[in-house]
Amino acid sequence: MESVTSFFKRIQQLFEIPRFTFIDFVEVLIIAFLVYQIVRFVRSTRAWNLFKGIAVVLVFALFAAIFRMNTILWLLAKGFNVGIIALVIVFQPELRNVLERLGRKNFLAILTNIDWQRGTTKRFSDKTINELVRAVFDMAEDKTGALIVVERDTQLVEYTRTGIDMDSLISSQLLLNIFEHNTPLHDGAIVVRGDRIVSATCYLPLSDNLSINKDLGTRHRAALGVSEVSDALTIVVSEETGVVSVAENGRLSRELTPESLKELLKGMQNKGTEDDKMSIFKGRRKSVEEKN
Repeated sequence: MESVTSFFKRIQQLFEIPRFTFIDFVEVLIIAFLVYQIVRFVRSTRAWNLFKGIAVVLVFALFAAIFRMNTILWLLAKGFNVGIIALVIVFQPELRNVLERLGRKNFLAILTNIDWQRGTTKRFSDKTINELVRAVFDMAEDKTGALIVVERDTQLVEYTRTGIDMDSLISSQLLLNIFEHNTPLHDGAIVVRGDRIVSATCYLPLSDNLSINKDLGTRHRAALGVSEVSDALTIVVSEETGVVSVAENGRLSRELTPESLKELLKGMQNKGTEDDKMSIFKGRRKSVEEKN
């Protein structure tokens, strides 16, 4: 009889709902808010890809724990302390950036700064595509050098901060004005987010790829560099030849036509459909590797 009573007591304790006070509610809200801000910040930097890689390692560790793979668990346990130090070193620029932001912003501004547009299906409008294509090939005809970075999911905050804030609607006339010779904003890259030019005269990382054609200049190396650390698509107009190129995923495609560039931009216009539409041009575009 005592064993039956103790059994039911254990069952009762198992399903007993803990007392939930107002302080607990506030604590949950604070934790949820902090997690949201951390994830939101990481998504706006190139650390997002590293974060996804860490998630894969954690899933692998969980898999090893479930099936009791003792050797793998031992190696993971030994490498944990080293991994924490490595993470601090790898994420040092991002950690410094977030601490600087916390020092500059007030919490009310952070609470109200929610991007409600993330649920939209289109990154930019058809008008933006037409204006970009028109400006790019007008500059190509006049051999005006240009470097235009079009964001996808990863926001290039660390690069837009190196330039001059604009927050202007895209138009072909504005783009031609920006990249006109001897104008204050013509040097460097512009970053396009949605239907707006976010920043101009931005500095981009140069690619270290040794297989790049030696005839290609700094603009092309910068376009490849930003494509290696983000999912952005970068349009380059050569000042020497007027050739229009596109850098994406560490590859440079050259000699694009207005039609092919428009199709590329339409392919990335709708979120989640870029990979399917990119395959249209695999036979028509020349990669930088083929040029070498």
